[in-house]
Amino acid sequence: MRAENASRVTKWKLLVWLLVLTAVVQGALPGVSRAGEDSSRRPQVDADGVAQLPAMTVPPSRFMSPEARRKFVRQFSSPEAAPPPGADVRLLREYDERKNAPFVARAETLYPVNIERKLIGGVRAEVITPKAGIAPKNRGRVLINLHGGGFLWGEGNGAKTESIPIAGVGKITVITVAYRMAPEFKFPAASEDVASVYRELLKEHRAADIGIYGCSAGGILTAEAIAWFQQEKLPMPGAIGTFCGSADALGGDSSHLASLLVGELPFAAADTGSLSALPYFSDASSSDPLVLPIGSERVLARFPPTLLIAGSRDFTVSSLFHTQAALSNVGVEAELHVWDGMWHAFFMDPDLPESQQVYRVVVKFFDRYLGAHRAAVRDDP
Repeated sequence: MRAENASRVTKWKLLVWLLVLTAVVQGALPGVSRAGEDSSRRPQVDADGVAQLPAMTVPPSRFMSPEARRKFVRQFSSPEAAPPPGADVRLLREYDERKNAPFVARAETLYPVNIERKLIGGVRAEVITPKAGIAPKNRGRVLINLHGGGFLWGEGNGAKTESIPIAGVGKITVITVAYRMAPEFKFPAASEDVASVYRELLKEHRAADIGIYGCSAGGILTAEAIAWFQQEKLPMPGAIGTFCGSADALGGDSSHLASLLVGELPFAAADTGSLSALPYFSDASSSDPLVLPIGSERVLARFPPTLLIAGSRDFTVSSLFHTQAALSNVGVEAELHVWDGMWHAFFMDPDLPESQQVYRVVVKFFDRYLGAHRAAVRDDP
C-alpha cells in the first residue's frame, strides 16, 4: 500500500479510536459509566452483537474543506424533493438530468472538452476529448467510463459529471458508455455492452493502454466487466477504478451508519449481501461471480490494478474496505482512498476541493499503470 493510501487508512482508524476514547471519557460505553448517569444513555450490545445506540450529535468532519461543509449543509439539511421510491423511471431519469445539469455546465467551464456521440461496437457512447489536446503520452491510451445511477438512470448528464473532469485534468480521451439498464433490461445486458465497446477498442488499442472506471452502479459494473472479460477470454485492461461501489455487495457498518450521518436512507443500503433489491439484478444470483466477483478468488486474482474511492459517510464504504482487503489478499494491487466526512458520489460537484483531489488521484493512478508491464497479471484464461 502506498504511503498516501496508508495515511488515509490510518487517519480513518485514528478517528474511530478517538471516538471510542471520547465515549470512554464521557462514560458512554457499557461498563464505564459515571455515578448517577442514566444507563439508557449508553450504547448496549445484545447477545447477537447488535448495538443499540442512544441519540447523539455528530458535527461535520473537521477534515472537510469549508466548501464541502457548506455543500453538505445545503444538500442534506434541506434536500431537493426527488421522485418517491417506485416512481416511474422516466421521472427518475428526468430528475437526475436536472440535478446534474449545473455540475456539467460548471465542469465544461473548468475543463473545456469536445463531446462526440458515436456507436462503438453497436453500443451508444460519447467520446470526450479535451479541447486543449491529448497529452503525447496518452495518444495511444483511452479510458472507459461506466456511469452510476442504480442501473436505472445516469446516462447523459450523470455520465458527463464523471467523464469531463477526468478527460480535462488527464488530457486523455474518455469514452462514456450508455449501457442498457433496468427496467427495460436486466443482468447481464450492461456487461455485454461494456464487452462490445471493449472489443471494438481492442482493434486500435493494446489492452494495457485501456482503463475502465465508474462510480456507484458504474463501480459495480466495472468489477463485473472484468469478470465478464475473463469468461469471454478477453485480455485484461491496464487498470480499473471502482468508486462508491465495487466487487462486493453493499453491507457492513456503513450501510447502517451512513444514513444517520447524512440524514437520508439510500435506497439500496440494506446489509443483505445481495443486489437483488435492484431491478436490474432481480433475476440474478449474488453468488454468481459475474454479479459479485468477490465470491471467487480465482476471478479476483486476475483483476488488474484497482483504485477504490469513497467518502467516510458513503453507505458503500464498508464494501470498498472489504473489496480492497480481498484483492490485496490474492495479490492484486488495490489502492483505497477515503475522504473523511464526504458522502456518496461527492465528487460529482467539480467545485469542491475534495473533488479536485479525486480527479488528480484518478489521473495519476491511470498514468502510473496504463501501458505498464505487469508480469503478475495474466491474460490467459
